[in-house]
Amino acid sequence: MNIQSIIKLSLICFAFGNLSAQNTWPKITETAKPWTRWWWMGSAVNEKGLDKQLTTLNKAGFGGVEIVPIYGAKGFEKQYLNYLSPEWMKMLQLTTYKAKNLNMGVDMSVGTGWPIGGPQVNEQDAATKMIVQTYTISAGENFSDKIILKDEKQKNLKIIKLDIVTAYNEKNEAVVLTDKVSSDGSLDWKPKSGKWTIYAVFVGKTLQKVKRAAPGGEGYTLDHFSNTATADYFKTFDKAFGNSNYGIRSFFNDSYEVYNADWTPDFKNEFKKRRGYDLSPYIKYLVNDEEDNETTGRIKSDYRETMSELILNNFTDNFTKWAHSKNSKNTNQAHGSPGNLLDLYAAVDIPESETFGSTKFDIQGLRRNLEDINTKEVPDINMLKFASSAANVTGKKLTSNETFTWLTEHFKTSWSQAKPEVEQVFLSGINHVFYHGTTYTPAEVPFPGWLFYASVNFVPENSLWPHLKGLNSYIERTQSVLQSGESDNELLMYWPIYDQWASPKGKDVTFKVHNVEKWLQPTPMYENLNKLNKMGYSLDMISDKMIGESKSENQKIQVSKEGSEYQVLIIPELTYLPESTLKNILNLAQNGASIIFQNEPKDIPGNFEVEKRRTQLKSLWNQIPFQSQSENVKTANFGRGKIVLSSDVAKALEYLKIEREKLTDTGLKFVRRQFDGGKYYYIVNHTFKEINQNIPLNFVGKQVTLMNPENGDYGIAQTQNNSIRVQLKSGESLIVKTSENADNSIPKWNYTEKTDVPIVLNQPWQLTFKEGGPELPKAKNLKKLEPWTNFTEDPATQSFSGTGVYTTTLNLKKKNADDYLLKLDKLYESAKVIVNGQEAGIVWSIPFEINIGKFLKRGKNTIQIEVCNLMANRIRYMDQNKIQWRNYHEINFVNINYKPFDASNWKVQPSGLDGEIQLIPIHYSK
Repeated sequence: MNIQSIIKLSLICFAFGNLSAQNTWPKITETAKPWTRWWWMGSAVNEKGLDKQLTTLNKAGFGGVEIVPIYGAKGFEKQYLNYLSPEWMKMLQLTTYKAKNLNMGVDMSVGTGWPIGGPQVNEQDAATKMIVQTYTISAGENFSDKIILKDEKQKNLKIIKLDIVTAYNEKNEAVVLTDKVSSDGSLDWKPKSGKWTIYAVFVGKTLQKVKRAAPGGEGYTLDHFSNTATADYFKTFDKAFGNSNYGIRSFFNDSYEVYNADWTPDFKNEFKKRRGYDLSPYIKYLVNDEEDNETTGRIKSDYRETMSELILNNFTDNFTKWAHSKNSKNTNQAHGSPGNLLDLYAAVDIPESETFGSTKFDIQGLRRNLEDINTKEVPDINMLKFASSAANVTGKKLTSNETFTWLTEHFKTSWSQAKPEVEQVFLSGINHVFYHGTTYTPAEVPFPGWLFYASVNFVPENSLWPHLKGLNSYIERTQSVLQSGESDNELLMYWPIYDQWASPKGKDVTFKVHNVEKWLQPTPMYENLNKLNKMGYSLDMISDKMIGESKSENQKIQVSKEGSEYQVLIIPELTYLPESTLKNILNLAQNGASIIFQNEPKDIPGNFEVEKRRTQLKSLWNQIPFQSQSENVKTANFGRGKIVLSSDVAKALEYLKIEREKLTDTGLKFVRRQFDGGKYYYIVNHTFKEINQNIPLNFVGKQVTLMNPENGDYGIAQTQNNSIRVQLKSGESLIVKTSENADNSIPKWNYTEKTDVPIVLNQPWQLTFKEGGPELPKAKNLKKLEPWTNFTEDPATQSFSGTGVYTTTLNLKKKNADDYLLKLDKLYESAKVIVNGQEAGIVWSIPFEINIGKFLKRGKNTIQIEVCNLMANRIRYMDQNKIQWRNYHEINFVNINYKPFDASNWKVQPSGLDGEIQLIPIHYSK
């Protein structure tokens, strides 16, 4: 072989080696990138504007948009397009065509504003409520009143129906009188003895209209419990779409925010069919909160279970079937519904959760000003797990999330604040985030463009926009991993929903994101989730319906063939458990499953054949041959499986030899995925401390690769036994890939072994301004680094939002370190670093630092730091000078406390660089 052939072969081998290393990261698809909710205000969109904004979003790293038409801006009424009109559908088609050319996806809501409804929802199909009127009558009296609806708001409706009339005496004896009432409201009944109270239930309407509706979308809210109403609703979409889906990937339904909808016209018949008895004799217990007794709880439990089944069967299932008829998927926010969230999430293609508000993290230097947040709303990771659990147990590849809703006050959110919030979303098992969000703005509308009142403003007019690619690239790399393979959680936790449904207070029970402190956080299940997660166990939740669909093979529990396999099913402390669910649990154990009960179920829920079902529950429980194993642990071999009874779930798991991931002992958090031949660990450090040590992993394999989702770096980790070495500063994250297959082309990971004395860049700097407004401040020579807002002698510095450029030169006498870390002390808010004319990268998250060694040279170096600040100072200036920028129909614009927005009294937000900048020479381990 001649020298040319050898060189050629070497080049080929090198190329294939690099290709292999490049494949360390999963392929980036449009789904891996973040998507954004895209509000069309008044649907005042046009082809040129759509083309421009989609192109801008694409360049910033977005993978798709979710179109939600809402109310419009004043003065643009002539440009409004009616929802689903031919003109609107043309704009939709142009959008999906352009998006496809950009390799982007498009989703859209099945309605405008929220909750769904519109002009196609007539009185019959509108959200329904029960209206209760009471009357009294005594023995021997003729009933002189008329049983007719007295509610003035309902009198103009044509479909009012009297549904149930039942009388009760002092002994609570009931007589159903529904067929004794004539069409004019006369009652043909006279009691022979005692004093009676008559309860009359009418089928009324909530009269709720769609909130924040767009033109053509105004109208009543839909009755989610009616099969007919749902079918009627989607006929309008069938007419608009025909046989096409217009390129829509998924049709979206926002969270259930229907108020007082506690009935449906056919509820009485549905109740009897599903619960096995007539509700009419028990209506008093349902409508009266003063009846705090066992019967009340049982009736209300049956009522709530029926409501849950109706919204699942009549709305959610039908929504999925309709989307599939268009060859599209569907996305649903089940939270807020009066139904079993797990079953509702599981019934759609993409379950979607929601984060609302700001979480307190212990990350060094993370800003969280109390005056800029809603202290009453804190996202809860266990609430998020309802959506991801439903996806994991049923094998859905994507779980989405409405992300950053009201993260902070308008114009005060930095990308560094967004990072830990989205990391918590990822840790919950969610892998497909939607920003909340982006507003379409016509080109002629000046700064700040059109804005939605409850969002972090992910709009090109945002002064932080030039550095958004930093956050987006981080999410893109992370989601490419979290969408690979499948979830790898080992535990299932049963949700004892009947304990919630048995409450004698109220009627319908809605499970909202906004009231978890009432229905979720006080429960033993929640306590277990937190405790076990902190110990290093990974869990999903499961419903009664899912348990009934589960199978046990090879000591693993699986709900569906596509879903994850689990080692243990945990039944947390509870009062009520259906005998049918216990039977299904014992069948799983019989076939090899491991089950943990925290206590013996005390009772069955509901009011049908109570004593018979109680006996069945007790009989099933008594079949378990428990034997005391140790203090607080009883065990039983049951068929091929094991059942453990212990109030201490951790002790029960230890008995079953279920290994936890001990890495959480350091304070690190993780979520784990499995793929053919290995596992991914996504690990974050939300502690105040730096982690620089070996951490144990339950699975190491033959090779461990560390991957940095912030910059894409990767390398082979140092391992020792079943542990790996990690170096994570406060606020940082890491992906660990453990594999049974070794790839020799991957380089070693760069571990910092030591650092030399930092070089402090305390020399003069020049400050200039690149872009922004309302006007550029004057350039300035600085003796030391300061925020530009310190220079009050130039009024423009107080109102400016945009990009300031700090420039200096550095004489590097020697370059003998492996790398050099540029560390920024205080950064307001993000920066692009340019060294000797080459872009080194974006500094946007904590810690504010970046490696720049490969761009430095011996001798003179020029360092430029382009800093973007918040929009806040410019908005403050506009409000102080009465410059109108918010002028919308509907809610117009509010602050984080839902009061009229006014920034004129805000303090000037610090902007630029402050403190020391250090250049730290780094030496890597060999």
